[in-house]
Amino acid sequence: MDIIAILNQVDAFVWGPVMICLLLGSHLFLSFRTGFIQRKLPTAIRLSVAQDEDAEGDVSQFGALATALAATVGTGSIVGVATAILAGGPGAVFWMWITGVFGMATKYTEVYAAVKYRVKDSRGEMLGGAMYAWERAFKRPDGSTPRWAHTGAVLFCLFAIVATLGTGSAVQSAAMTGIIESSFPGVPAAAIAIIIALCVALVIFGGVKSIARVCEKLVPIMAVVYVLGCAIILILNAPYVGPAIATIFECAFTPKAAFGGAVGSGIMVALQYGCARGLFSNEAGLGTAPIVAAAAATRNPARQALVAMTGAFWSTVVICAITGIVLTSTLLANPGIIDGGTITEGAALASAAFSSIPYVGTPILVLGMVSFAYSTILGWSYYGNRCVVYLFGQKGTRPYQVIYVLVGIAGALGVGDVVWTISDIGNALMVIPNIIIVLALSGIIARETKHYVYDGHLDEADDSEIPVVSAR
Repeated sequence: MDIIAILNQVDAFVWGPVMICLLLGSHLFLSFRTGFIQRKLPTAIRLSVAQDEDAEGDVSQFGALATALAATVGTGSIVGVATAILAGGPGAVFWMWITGVFGMATKYTEVYAAVKYRVKDSRGEMLGGAMYAWERAFKRPDGSTPRWAHTGAVLFCLFAIVATLGTGSAVQSAAMTGIIESSFPGVPAAAIAIIIALCVALVIFGGVKSIARVCEKLVPIMAVVYVLGCAIILILNAPYVGPAIATIFECAFTPKAAFGGAVGSGIMVALQYGCARGLFSNEAGLGTAPIVAAAAATRNPARQALVAMTGAFWSTVVICAITGIVLTSTLLANPGIIDGGTITEGAALASAAFSSIPYVGTPILVLGMVSFAYSTILGWSYYGNRCVVYLFGQKGTRPYQVIYVLVGIAGALGVGDVVWTISDIGNALMVIPNIIIVLALSGIIARETKHYVYDGHLDEADDSEIPVVSAR
C-alpha cells in the first residue's frame, strides 16, 4: 500500500463517525450548558456592528468577525454543499443547517475562552486561542504550567500550522486557479499563481490590522454579491424553489431518490454527509476563529463571543442553506445534469448546476469561488501566524509568511493529493485539543455567561489584567 492510500485511510478515520459524534455531541452539550445561547442571536448581530471604543484590542469586533468569516466562508460554502448533496442527497442540506444552529454554542464557548485567557506580547499586540487557554487555565499557584497542559497547547499549534499551509493556502490557491482556467482558457497557471501570491503577500505581510482591514471591506461585499446572485437564480428557478425546500426536508427524514433517481440515499447517509460538511463549513470546534477573536477590542469576553457565534449563523445557516436551495432547485429543473452519471465530484456538480443558468450562473460561480478562496487564504494565514508566534516567537513570523505564500504558489501550479490529505488530517487533529479545553472550561464559562448575558451585565467591563508574555 502506497503512502497516499495510507494517508487517505487515516483521513477517512479521523473525519469519520467518531469525529462527527465528538463535534456534534459538543455542539449539543454546549447548547444546553450555555442556556441555548443561540436565542441571543439578535443581540449578537447588533453587537457585531458596534464598537467598544475604550476596550483593549488590536481590531474592532466586526474586524475580528470579518476576518473569521473570511476564513470560514470558503469554497466549501459552494463545493462543500454540492459534495454533500451528491453524496448524501438533498437531505444533507438540512443537516448542514442543523450543525450551523447548534455549532453557534460551540463557537461562543471557544471564543469566550480565547478572550478570557488572552495575553499581550511585548509590543502590546493581543494573542489568544486554545494554546493560551491551555497555558493559563491550569497555571499552578507558583505561575508554572503543568507539562500536560503545555503539551495540549503545543499539539494544537502544530496541527494548526499543518492545516493552515494546506487548507488555507495550497487548496484555496488550487481552487482559484481551477475556476479561472476553466472560465478563461489559455491563461497560464504560472501567471495566475504569481498574481495570487502578490495579492496575498501585499496583505498578510502587514499583520492582523492589514488582514482585518481588507476583510472588513471584502467579506460584506462578496457575501452580498453572492447572495444577490443566488437570489437571481432562485427567481429564475421560482417554480422549483418550493419543491426544492420540500425535497430537502423530505430527504432529511425519509429515504427518497431525487433528480430522476440519479441521487438518493438513506437517512443516515444524509445525516453523515450533511453533518460532516456542515461541521467543516462553520469551523465551530476547530479552534480557528478564537485566534483572531482574541485580538478584538471588547469590554468583556461575552460580547466578542456573541459576535463570533454569528459566524456560524452566516456561513452555514445562511450561505450554505442558500447554496443548497440553489443547487437543489436547479437540479430539479435540469435533472439531466447528473442523470448520465458522469458527475461524481462536488466541484463538477456546482459548475454544471450554475452554468445551466443563462447569463448569470457562471459569473456568480466564478466570482464566488475566487473571492471566497482569496478571503480564506487571508484569514488562515493569521491563524498559522499566531500559532508560529506561540511556538517560536516573533522571529518565526516572516519565515512562516514566506512559506505560506510559496505553498500557495505550489497549490496554484498543481500539487499532489498528499498535501490536501495531510492538511485535512491536521484539521481533524487540531479539533481534539481544542474541544478538550473548551469542554473543560465550559462550567466557568456557563457561570460567567449567566452573569454577563442573562443577568443583564453585557456592558460591564472586565478589568482583569491581561498578562504580558516575554518574547522568545
